[in-house]
Amino acid sequence: MTPTENLETKKASVYTLGCRLNQSESSVMEQGLKEQGFDIVDFKGESNIAIVNTCTVTARADSDCRNVIRSYIRRNPDAFVAVVGCYSQMGYKTLAEIEGVDLIIGNQDKMSVLDYVKMGKNEKPLIIRDRIVKEDFTIDTMGQSDSKTRANLKIQDGCDFMCTFCIIPMARGRSRSRDMENLLEEARTLIGQGFREIVITGVNVATYDSQGRTFLDVIDRLNELEGIERIRISSIEPTTIPEKIFDYMADPNHALVPYLHIPLQSGSDKVLKIMKRRYERQEFLDFIKMASERVPDLCIGTDVMVGMCGEDEKEFEDTCDFLIKSPVNYFHVFTFSERDGTPAVKMEEKVHPKEKSHRSSVLRAISERKRLKFYNDYIGREFDVLFESGHDGLWTGYTENFIRVSVEYPGNLSRHIRRVKITHTVADFAMAELVDE
Repeated sequence: MTPTENLETKKASVYTLGCRLNQSESSVMEQGLKEQGFDIVDFKGESNIAIVNTCTVTARADSDCRNVIRSYIRRNPDAFVAVVGCYSQMGYKTLAEIEGVDLIIGNQDKMSVLDYVKMGKNEKPLIIRDRIVKEDFTIDTMGQSDSKTRANLKIQDGCDFMCTFCIIPMARGRSRSRDMENLLEEARTLIGQGFREIVITGVNVATYDSQGRTFLDVIDRLNELEGIERIRISSIEPTTIPEKIFDYMADPNHALVPYLHIPLQSGSDKVLKIMKRRYERQEFLDFIKMASERVPDLCIGTDVMVGMCGEDEKEFEDTCDFLIKSPVNYFHVFTFSERDGTPAVKMEEKVHPKEKSHRSSVLRAISERKRLKFYNDYIGREFDVLFESGHDGLWTGYTENFIRVSVEYPGNLSRHIRRVKITHTVADFAMAELVDE
């Protein structure tokens, strides 16, 4: 080993692939590196240490992880390289074959990566991949290094819902929850750092269950914190949503914003059954209709998978019909990818890759039209916008119900909440003018 303790310049970079939960964990890692005296630099540049937080949800994600790692090592052959997360948990043998990788840590111990970053280069990578324990957890490093206005707060990890296509219960383990006082401590730190919005993240957030406390208790405790302005739920499974949150979202004095991202996966009952989802098409539709009726200006997003085994043309048309007619305002489209270890690998009725690509394009076009309609419905209305970034006098941010808004302003609007009036739409955002000057 060659120790890195005496480096004149201590530069580190963190690269994140995959979900918002990974983003949350990476931000905590960056904060920890800062506390150890490292400057956080762009991953595409030169650094002494790199942490790659990986994803394994699809075969494409695995490939992207490997490409990112090899590309970094070519640029920084002497750097210490740690690979952590879901692909480290499932594909550690493949990662160990990449020359230049020094450390591979699965999900059980990924947040301890900072304990190893100064140990120096290894001839062979150290592999830490323990069984994932189903226990409440805490996170020691508090705060995040991001300059953005929204901070991700991890409250839960793992999943007990064994969908036939999904590798996540194996990659992240069974559902477990973060200690309540520990997550509140981080929330206070984030508020103190100037974050105006906290995004609740996890794999299956509403299954939170720690010492008799539930997901609603998490929202209640966060809402009581002094200085909190917005609480947003990142994504939530449809069968886990407590109806009480509709009252919170409808209350203008409550910090929980009117936004729900609820994975549908398919609009076909046949495919939902193959996937082992826990609802039928009509149940999902009835639920989101009720939500949209009870919460004014609610934005509903979803996830849809195309090309699942058994999805023939009729099933795909059922999904299109559902998405067009339902009160869903936008959706993310994913292509089914076989993952070793999941039941779907052994299923018949495969869909041809070209057909998967075609169906993805069709659904993305529907999503774009629905999002544009949602934005157009609010032309002439006034909203509070939390601004995030600006370029050449054009500032962009989000309303509480997740409309992406841009305004022209010569000053600095970053991390400011300002009142705007939406005037028209352009591409995938709404143009507006400030009305509170």
